[in-house]
Amino acid sequence: MNTLGLTQRLHSQDRWPLYNVAQTRSIETEAQATLPAYMLMQRAGLATAQLALAIAPHAQKIWIACGPGNNGGDGLEAAVHLQAWGKHPIVTWLGQDGRCPADSQQAWQRAKTAGVTFTQQIPEQFDLAIDALLGIGAQRTPEGVMAQWLDALQTTVTPVLCVDIPTGLNADTGTWLGTTKAQTRNAQRHTLSLLTLKPGLFTADGRDASGQVWFNDLRVETPHACTAWLQQHITTPSDRPHNTHKGSFGDVSVIGGASGMSGAAALAGVSALHGGAGRVFVGVMDESARHTISAAHPPLMVRAPEDLTLQTSTVVCGCGGGNDIHALLPNVLSSSQQLVLDADALNAVASDTSLQSLLIKRSARHKPTVLTPHPLEAARLLNCTAKDVQQNRLFAAQQLADKFQCVVILKGSGSIIASPQHSPVINSSGNALLATAGTGDVLAGLTGAYITRHEDAFEASCQAVFAHGHVADIWPEAGPALDAALLAASVH
Repeated sequence: MNTLGLTQRLHSQDRWPLYNVAQTRSIETEAQATLPAYMLMQRAGLATAQLALAIAPHAQKIWIACGPGNNGGDGLEAAVHLQAWGKHPIVTWLGQDGRCPADSQQAWQRAKTAGVTFTQQIPEQFDLAIDALLGIGAQRTPEGVMAQWLDALQTTVTPVLCVDIPTGLNADTGTWLGTTKAQTRNAQRHTLSLLTLKPGLFTADGRDASGQVWFNDLRVETPHACTAWLQQHITTPSDRPHNTHKGSFGDVSVIGGASGMSGAAALAGVSALHGGAGRVFVGVMDESARHTISAAHPPLMVRAPEDLTLQTSTVVCGCGGGNDIHALLPNVLSSSQQLVLDADALNAVASDTSLQSLLIKRSARHKPTVLTPHPLEAARLLNCTAKDVQQNRLFAAQQLADKFQCVVILKGSGSIIASPQHSPVINSSGNALLATAGTGDVLAGLTGAYITRHEDAFEASCQAVFAHGHVADIWPEAGPALDAALLAASVH
């Protein structure tokens, strides 16, 4: 028997479509109208049982926590198969006979007939747990018995398989609703997303809650326009033709490095150089630091900011700029052909409506701009709180892109790339090694290099974000911290 059936890990194509809850339910309704009753639940239960065997082939005692709705029905149907295959499923079910959806009622009848064990107590020992409590319907913090079961599912060290989406996770936003923290030390955590892939699995708390994500479309086509895309790998080849020279790959000009923060500009410059830019100029605001940077990084051409030629290069502005970057921004916004705004440049724009007007006008002048905010910088630009941003990262990123008519890279777990002309992309690479000072400067420089080498700023940003995260993914685990300068040198 093919244990996985149609289930697959997310690595066979560069981008996967993501669908929100409303779209998923619409797709489900259309499919149910053309299929026999109960068929989708049968397929979902079989896929769950097959994946359970694949991830824990030697498991005998399997706890299946089932909610009162159709997600619980999927778990009940999985129990029927596991029972038939000689396993010992133990089901805790929050539904009631005659008071649950029709498909779940049928699954419960099948499980009872098959001799599946039902109990209201969490088993003292089990080899595998299956979370089939709420699915995509979760909108509030679980309470009572469900909260107790969810806590056990979050804290166990045995393998856990979540059906469709981890209970406690908002499928649209990735916001965690559970009482126990979404982050888990359980390296054997899996999620089988059914019918569609949901954006909340891949951003905010989604990556911690979901673990390894698998997908089964239940043999249903999804022709609808999607909410966003999940980026899985780099599509742009890194090999350069032999018959090229430094002028073939464009110039990047970095502006930043105020007093005490010159390292940020240096990091961005080194990253741009190793990211593939033909030449990199660094306009260091702190005059006393220019010689030091030049001596440490001879390939960088260190200048005063006013000596840079902005009209013919991709400008990366703001890295370590401090408050003094504000005075430089009117010229930067007006003169730069292609522009990446980071860090203090974003804070300056957030505080000055005249700079915001100059930023918005760049789009009409066909001058591409990329903003690279972390959640707090995004909140300042949107005049809200960082919590507001994190509660709906897709919405916040798109709101920023529409407001300023530019590409936005909203950094964080599952970084989001948005623009007014594209469906947003959620990046799948990267990890907490990037949660250290300097890595944002590295991303800004790398983005500048990719933009100067590509025609489309949105696609260049997507590729830069993935490359940045990928280096962290392959970094030696023994290192307690990520050396951002080495990261930059390893990207290209």
